[in-house]
Amino acid sequence: MTEIAFDDWLAIANVKARYCRLLDTKDWTGFAALFAEDAVIDATASGGPRLDGRDAAVAYIRTSLEPAVTVHHVHSPEIELDGHGARAVWAMQDRLTWPNGRVLDAAGHYHERYARVDGAWRIAESRLTRLFVDMRVAE
Repeated sequence: MTEIAFDDWLAIANVKARYCRLLDTKDWTGFAALFAEDAVIDATASGGPRLDGRDAAVAYIRTSLEPAVTVHHVHSPEIELDGHGARAVWAMQDRLTWPNGRVLDAAGHYHERYARVDGAWRIAESRLTRLFVDMRVAE
């Protein structure tokens, strides 16, 4: 791994910040634009699916989370260059509440690979691992 220039570090951090905001505000067009076309989303370590391709991933996430109120937070990024791309690990915490009263509180890490696509950093791969999960039905 190689040290990363601050401009690239900041651009990648901004991609992940937009990821949280656009996901939580349900801006699906903006959210999709954050990913490379052949992106892989892998939540199998947390009991979720592996999704291949931006369109399939965004469609699945949209179907799963559209009715929910979601709050995603990321922090403490570790970002390094890796060949022509970059890798990052983000500490994360999320809270999801569905209309039926189901609530998920969780924390863990996003392990990600970024690629430059048409001069802009995009998420090429995202793997979610969770350290803590509390799933319940609110009273």
